[in-house]
Amino acid sequence: MLSRMFRAAAVRATVVVAALLVALFAGTATAVAHEGHDHGDQSAAPAHVLPRGEATSGPFQLVGVLNGDELALWLDDFATNRPITNATLEIETPQGPVTAEPRPADGSFRLKAPWLAAGRSAADTSAGAAASGHVDLAVTVTAGDAIEILALTIETGGAATTAAPADAGTWAAWTARLGALGRPAVLSTLAGGIAAGLLLAGLFGRRRAAAVPLAAVGLLAAIGLGLLQQQSIAHEERTADARPPAPRPTAIAVAERAQRQTDGTLFVPKAVQRIFALENTLSATGSTRRAVELPGRIIPDPDAAGYVQTAVGGRLAPPPGGFPRLGATVKAGDVLAYVTPPVQAIDASDMRQRQGELDQQIAIVERRIARWEPLAAAGAVTRTQLEEARLELKGLADRRAALDRVRREPEALVAPVSGIVADGVPVAGQIAQTNAIVFQIVDPTRLWVEAMSFDPLDGLAQASAVTAGGTTLPLAFRGAGFADRGQAIPVHFAVTGDTKGIRTGQFVTVVAATGETTSGIAVPRSAVVRGSDGQAQVFDHVSAERFVARPVRTAPLDGDRVLILAGVEPGRRIVVQGAPLLDNVR
Repeated sequence: MLSRMFRAAAVRATVVVAALLVALFAGTATAVAHEGHDHGDQSAAPAHVLPRGEATSGPFQLVGVLNGDELALWLDDFATNRPITNATLEIETPQGPVTAEPRPADGSFRLKAPWLAAGRSAADTSAGAAASGHVDLAVTVTAGDAIEILALTIETGGAATTAAPADAGTWAAWTARLGALGRPAVLSTLAGGIAAGLLLAGLFGRRRAAAVPLAAVGLLAAIGLGLLQQQSIAHEERTADARPPAPRPTAIAVAERAQRQTDGTLFVPKAVQRIFALENTLSATGSTRRAVELPGRIIPDPDAAGYVQTAVGGRLAPPPGGFPRLGATVKAGDVLAYVTPPVQAIDASDMRQRQGELDQQIAIVERRIARWEPLAAAGAVTRTQLEEARLELKGLADRRAALDRVRREPEALVAPVSGIVADGVPVAGQIAQTNAIVFQIVDPTRLWVEAMSFDPLDGLAQASAVTAGGTTLPLAFRGAGFADRGQAIPVHFAVTGDTKGIRTGQFVTVVAATGETTSGIAVPRSAVVRGSDGQAQVFDHVSAERFVARPVRTAPLDGDRVLILAGVEPGRRIVVQGAPLLDNVR
């Protein structure tokens, strides 16, 4: 009889232990499966930004930012990232459809959404339920003839709250607490319980059947101790969770800032993108003529420029209106300065001697004419002799006057062409040497570019020059030299566009297209920046507020564009305006 009682007790204990083990491992497996669940490769926004979401449909890209009870909406063109401000945005709300108010100051649309802020607050503070972490909105965009419905999901970023514990006396509470112990704790608990049960069976069990219920008792005791420890840890965690949470940012001016992520990508909020004035272009592969870059400088057109030089050395003197200053407009034939040749002492002595001889001859001829005039009237002297004497007197007087002019009259310096005074600042009384350049006259509307090439270039058709300030000048090929100049071949181009702000001697970079063809992606020069390692790179607009720097290999195309040969695939949104600002984001 006693043996049957022990057997029945052993069977019941075995059933209880098996049930506990099944529930225990079921809870443990559930916990492990939840920890290893993969939610997809979704990149979350940085922790310091406001709750936000983005949606793309057709030509539109929409970003929504929740700031307190206000929803800010940023609408852009998907391909170019240009703001769309002349659109109508209608949002479905619990109170019905509401139209967002446009804000021309920053190019956004605003909507008061107290229902959205209240719902999010309730989800964050509710007990016994987990917060959803997002809010779904339907936005109807109307811009001209284009109408799109965008499904916008605002990621509120709320963490899921822990479910309230079940009643302590229920089976669910037991299994939940057992599952919370974790696999290492479960294994240690089982080992300790079995060891305690076998020890009790060895000490107090006279019969073999008593070992099973005693082992079950030891197992339950070990599990109870584990649950008490788990309850103590949970109490400490609840005490820590009771501390007031850190305040969330509430102002866009504080929270919305550009930041470089740990993976190297750039997070740039739409508000910052509007300040940077970022614009994109869709990359596309095409064939074009290969171009070469040549160093060059601005020179005047040889047919519209000239020098004002002195034929003999002398002292400079201004004309009646004064010396023309730099930048003054002059016409061909205008007197710009006078040069008075200096007279040496020996020359002055010779001139005085010749003047004396001329004065003596003039006096002799005048007396001869005075004697012959009455004789000619009486017929004693022929009229021919008298006229010859008068002609001789006139010649002597001219020679005497020429000597006076040599000592007094200077040489006039005239402008050879019309234009402006590009160089030359003479001073009154300055001694100019023979063949000295006093002025340089240049026509500012007719300028050339002289480039230096180390290789012969054939088939030059299109060319342009880029200044240090980024100004592009269209050029027309004029000719290339045959003789080397410093191991380089001079190549001349004429500037065919506006020459305002260009000066002679200014250094430029000439981009000339050759006869060879190549393929690549043409982008503006402003799209390519130099990274910290010196590598050329462009920024790929991968999502509404994310940018990725991609190293590229480029080649010159023309003055405004470069050709990407490798590093970017067609169909990418490449930033073409504001790339240097993105490169400075840290």
